[in-house]
This record gives sequence, C-alpha cells and structure tokens, in this order.
Amino acid sequence: MSPELIISIIAVYFSMLIIIAYYTSKGATTETFFIANRNAPWYLVAFGMIGASISGVTFISVPGAVGADKFSYFQMVLGYLPGYAFIALVLMPLYYRLNLISIYTYLEERFGKKAYRTGAFFFLLSRTVGASFRLFLAALVLHLGIFEPLGVPFWLNVIITIALIWVYTFKGGIKTIIWTDTLQTFFLVSALIISVILIASQLNLSVGALISTVNESEYSQVFFGDFDDKRNFFKQFFAGMFIAITMTGLDQDLMQKNLSCKNLGEAQKNMFSFCVVLVFVNWLFLTLGALLYIYAKEKGIALPERSDELYPLLALKMNSFGTFAAVFFLLGITASTYASADSALASLTTSFCIDFLDFKNRPEEERQKLKFWVHIGFSFLLFLVILIFRALNDESVINAVFKAAGYTYGPLLGLFAFGLFTKISIKDRFVPLVCVLSPIICYVLNLYSAQLFDGYKFGNEMLLINGGITFLGLLLLKK
Repeated sequence: MSPELIISIIAVYFSMLIIIAYYTSKGATTETFFIANRNAPWYLVAFGMIGASISGVTFISVPGAVGADKFSYFQMVLGYLPGYAFIALVLMPLYYRLNLISIYTYLEERFGKKAYRTGAFFFLLSRTVGASFRLFLAALVLHLGIFEPLGVPFWLNVIITIALIWVYTFKGGIKTIIWTDTLQTFFLVSALIISVILIASQLNLSVGALISTVNESEYSQVFFGDFDDKRNFFKQFFAGMFIAITMTGLDQDLMQKNLSCKNLGEAQKNMFSFCVVLVFVNWLFLTLGALLYIYAKEKGIALPERSDELYPLLALKMNSFGTFAAVFFLLGITASTYASADSALASLTTSFCIDFLDFKNRPEEERQKLKFWVHIGFSFLLFLVILIFRALNDESVINAVFKAAGYTYGPLLGLFAFGLFTKISIKDRFVPLVCVLSPIICYVLNLYSAQLFDGYKFGNEMLLINGGITFLGLLLLKK
C-alpha cells in the first residue's frame, strides 16, 4: 500500500473526528471537558470504553505475544471479570455518592491532603507511562507505513501523531471523546473481524476449519500449571483481577467516562455490558495471533525480531492479505491507539487541574486558560516519554505496559484498599514516603527474586505485592 493512499485514509479518518469534535464542543465549559455535564448515554460510554481499554497495545502486542506465550493472556482476561464486578458494585457507588470529578478526591476525605496528592501523582505517572507506550505503537506503525519511506524522522512522526489528538480534544474534552471513541471502537472491532476473515481466506479455511486449526495449533494452550512459570493460571488470573481494579477502577482515565453517565445505575449497566464484550474481543485477538503465526509458517516468512512488528509487517509492509486488509489494519491500529490516547490526555489534564490547581475555587475564564496550557504541557510530556521509550525498550509492549503498571499502580491499590477496608486513621504526612518506598522494595525483590526465593521469578503479580507492601506500610502510620 502506497504512502499516498495511507495519508489519504488518515486524512479522511481525522476529518471525521474533527467534524465530531466541532459539533460536540459547542458551548463547552470545563465541566463539559471533565465530565460531559454528567449527561452521557451509558451505551455510548460502554461501546467507546472497549476501544479506550484495548488500545493499540492489544491490537498489536497481544497477537504478537501469542508466539511465545500462546493463549495464556486469556487467563488474565478471565481475571478481569471479578475485577470489573468489584468496580461496579463497590467503587462506583462510592464515587457517585461523593459526587466526584477526580476520583482521588476520596483520598483527601479519607486520609488528608498528602495522601490525596500522592494518589493523584501516581495516577499521573502511571497514565503518562501507559499512554506513551500505547502512542509509541501507533507512531511505530505510521512510521513503517508512511514516514520512513518518505524519509521523515521518527520524532517528527510523533509530533504529528500527538498534534492530531490535541486538535480534536482540546475544547470538548471527555464529551467529544465519548463520541469519537464510539466511532473508533467501531473501526477497531471491524478491523479485527475483517483481519481474521481475510487471513482465514488466504489459508483456505472455512469457519469450522478455522476453529479447529486454531484449537489444534501449538498456540492455543490457555491454562498453565507450573507455579514457577510467569504464565501460571493463578498468577495471571489474580493479576488480571487487580489490573482491572487498578487500571480501570482506580484510574481517572476510564472512571472519568463512567462518571459522565447520568446516574449510578446507568454507569453500572455500562460496566457490566462493557466487560462481557471485552472478553469476546480479546479472544478474537488471540485467534488473530495464532492465524498470523500459522500463516507466516505456511508461507515461509521469517519472523521479525520484535513480536510487536509481526502484524504490521504482514498486513501493512508486505501487504500479505491484500489492500483491503491493509486499509482496515491501518484503521484498526489508528482507532485503537487514538481511542486510548485521547482519553488519557483528557484525564491527565483533568487530574492535574482538579487535584493540583484547585479548580473548584477559580472562575471559569481562568479555568479555561489553565486547562488549555495544561493540555499542551501533557502533550509535550507524552512526546518526550515516547522518544525515551523507543530508545530503551527491547520487549513486547504489552509486557512492558503491565510491568510498569505493577510498579506505578501498586501504591494506588494499597491506598484505596486501606481506605475502603479499614477505619484506621493514619499520619497523613508520611504517606508519600510509604508510596515511594513500596515500588523501590518491589524492584529490589524482583531483581533478586531467583536468589531469594529458590528460582522463583515474579510476573504480573508484582502489582498485588506492591499494593500489599503499601497497605502494610500504611498500617505503620496508625495514629
């Protein structure tokens, strides 16, 4: 597929997003930007959240990781279900009862100002890192398909990518994002289904043959029993449960969309319907991954060094499945990444404005000016982190995202768990120290785990351990 055709597709796609932004941002205030005036239809929020939670990481990295990890990722997906149930039945009622805009305001009411700012800081850190990882994937794909053949450097590609997001989110914020994410999720799911159909067609597989071929392949193993294996069921399942709780329920990004619903009942309907569809979509991604490896093996195609590059290599660079598949691949990766990145940028702006700039005591005109510059500031920060990540990362992005989450979301898990499940008052001024020491302790444990624990190596369960250490540290701060 030529760079000219790719540029045309991207141009049409973003024209659609900008048109949506124009109509949804009319008369927008900061309340519109932050919570869509609490008037968002729950079914649009639910559908759009699929794209926001999946992101380009799932679209590229989950199929790519099938070669090494088989279908073990689905163990984590199963763990999402009790995690989402906890969010809907425990966290959402709390957030709606307190009428929150930033969910970290709860920490101020429960512990004090230091805990509140610490929780908000760890969200900003977590989401900045996570959003940068996800945007890195989109920039990488666009670089392979458009900018590299034209001689455009990677850093300029990143600037263009982030600038496009800023253009359609800077005014309407979360209200615009709810509508644009709905469109983007449609393209994402369509691209996934079409990719599976077209690859199966290339392999001359009927529906029944497709299912049996994948099930009988070396990649279809879901459950792993070896406790020393990072793919062990219990490690993956409980990691999935707590990842869902932390990366959705304790994360301003996705909860901001839920808080834009009219009431608690509609927000809960959104969460339950969203998680059912998410399980199905993730299974399709794993099926796609198996088909990619089966296709490459049958056609004698050499696998790339980075598993994340397999899907874009076959679909876009080699055009193995035809132009139609390449077009939908491009739409899918673009939609999945921007659906995640646009809401991340809005939530980072919201959290910093509410949690650090005391917006509730400022006039609307001053709010608008500050929000504008904060939005630009976080756009620039994402740009810097993406370039750093490109220079340092040498593994699957899906693994890098969850590894980072284990360190940055752990203190949030410990803070909220302590607040919800105890009635203990603590010395608020020492909370930042506990939340900084906990990830450091976890890093040291992970570094020397083989020596300390008879060869045992930590995986995604590091999130739970980090949260537990934070919880125990807070116990020591009892008044």
